[in-house]
Amino acid sequence: MSRLAEYRKLEEQLKSQMAELEAMRNDKSLKKDMEFEDKLRSLMGEYSITLPSLINILDPQFGTRRAPVQQGPTPRRARQVKTYKNPHSGEIVATKGGNHKVLKGWKAEYGTDEVESWIQ
Repeated sequence: MSRLAEYRKLEEQLKSQMAELEAMRNDKSLKKDMEFEDKLRSLMGEYSITLPSLINILDPQFGTRRAPVQQGPTPRRARQVKTYKNPHSGEIVATKGGNHKVLKGWKAEYGTDEVESWIQ
């Protein structure tokens, strides 16, 4: 890109930004905000109050607030111990899960529904 083309491009950008600035100057809500800020700053100067002290007056807990702490995942609930009593042999097995060697043997031999009915 030549220097002349770059210059013209920047000139166009400047014109559009000046038009935006002029539109904002005529905005009534912006004028009200600027007027409020001027009055507030003059009052702060009149009473020798700095911005941090003004914030402290209006909201004393502003600096002490903390963002809510994100907690990690909730821990899993501990498994309950299940006690199975084989009515055929009288043998008792206590386990927290279904991966018990004897319990698997019983389920293979008698069926899952039958063994689950032995829970005490």
